[in-house]
Amino acid sequence: MASATSAASSLSLLPSSRRHASSSPRLPLSLRLPRTHLVQSLSLHVAAGAARIVSGRAQRGSLRVVAMAKKSVSDLTLAELEGKRVFVRADLNVPLDENQNITDDTRIRAAVPTIKYLISNGAKVILSSHLGRPKGVTPKFSLSPLVPRLSELLGIKVEKADDCVGPEVEKLVSALPNGSVLLLENVRFYKEEEKNEPEFAKKLASLADLYVNDAFGTAHRAHASTEGVTKFLKPSVAGFLLQKELDYLVGAVSSPKRPFAAIVGGSKVSSKIGVIESLLEKCDILLLGGGMIFTFYKAQGLSVGSSLVEEDKLDLATSLMAKAKEKGVSLLLPTDVVVADKFAADAESKIVPASAIPDGWMGLDIGPDSIKTFNDALETTKTVIWNGPMGVFEFDQFATGTEAVAKKLAELSGKGVTTIIGGGDSVAAVEKVGVANVMSHISTGGGASLELLEGKELPGVNALDEASVSVAV
Repeated sequence: MASATSAASSLSLLPSSRRHASSSPRLPLSLRLPRTHLVQSLSLHVAAGAARIVSGRAQRGSLRVVAMAKKSVSDLTLAELEGKRVFVRADLNVPLDENQNITDDTRIRAAVPTIKYLISNGAKVILSSHLGRPKGVTPKFSLSPLVPRLSELLGIKVEKADDCVGPEVEKLVSALPNGSVLLLENVRFYKEEEKNEPEFAKKLASLADLYVNDAFGTAHRAHASTEGVTKFLKPSVAGFLLQKELDYLVGAVSSPKRPFAAIVGGSKVSSKIGVIESLLEKCDILLLGGGMIFTFYKAQGLSVGSSLVEEDKLDLATSLMAKAKEKGVSLLLPTDVVVADKFAADAESKIVPASAIPDGWMGLDIGPDSIKTFNDALETTKTVIWNGPMGVFEFDQFATGTEAVAKKLAELSGKGVTTIIGGGDSVAAVEKVGVANVMSHISTGGGASLELLEGKELPGVNALDEASVSVAV
């Protein structure tokens, strides 16, 4: 774009001062730190000089680093599991249609490896989850519709309790044979769950001998079934899904193969402030899309028509651009946009330079020139993380930018680039395009992914048992 280019000269593809001289290949996380994952204090909080694990080696500064990690379900042996009652907190919060049919079983399938590992080792699995946002006992949020699919995926008949605590549940648990699964009713039917009331947590814990948390989607909440029960059950360990989420979102972001690019989209800067600030400390290239770009444009003095703008975030946008320049991060804003005369699927639309958005028109997607520029930038990368759409991709005519990013990441993944889809709408986009199966990792937790990328600690993770990994230099 003409004037926009000069207005955003610091936002182009400049050689990053943060390029690292070393580009030696890294071992997969599963080979470097088997059966464990880094805790947040040694990953997203490393900027203050804490030790970091990189490529299986400790960084310079000490001869030996002991990294704190969380114990995993894979650390538990047959002797520790056979005949034991294992309380498994999973995230089975799947969408249901009006006839109570599952419309997307992704989260159920994601929970299967941990459950299968436990039952194959003779454990009695007591499976707990929430569904929806019930206010007390709400029949439409019962977990009963999940039983047939769970049974099919596990290859055994899953029993279902009508409650999650109480004498009847205790009877069902006592009758469980080794290698079986009992699904408890929606744990959020009790308000004590989200309040993390100790007595309720104690009742849940009394059903079992040990605890496994495999619910990454709720790990950012200190609830009775995610944090409270760990005070009464030992060991308390991470399931395979939770471990994989942390391996990618913590490990790959704190010590990525470089160049490392982050793509951040979505409607508002305010919802992604923490993510952008955190990623500016780590990435080499930052691509911005979605409604938030118009706040950045206006902060540079450009006219944005009737596009979404957060007036109270203009100074923040300016400071983020300055920080990118200071850090040597190549921050790319779209150079052209697809504008519409109204916010609707059937709106009249046209492509204009970012510097020439007409009055009365609103930007709803990135344009073709921006797609090409973004693709060229991504072509240089070794690690990419994506969180947030490039436009209003719910409307087909404004989905081109988002779908182009999904297709490009699929192409890069096929070339060995680590591609991480950080939850929410980005996951919906790669599924819509049909490329979800080729990505390196797709996160199952929207809010938890965001908080982890922001550098926040997750209560459901912190509460798990720690293990020490000694890494020689």
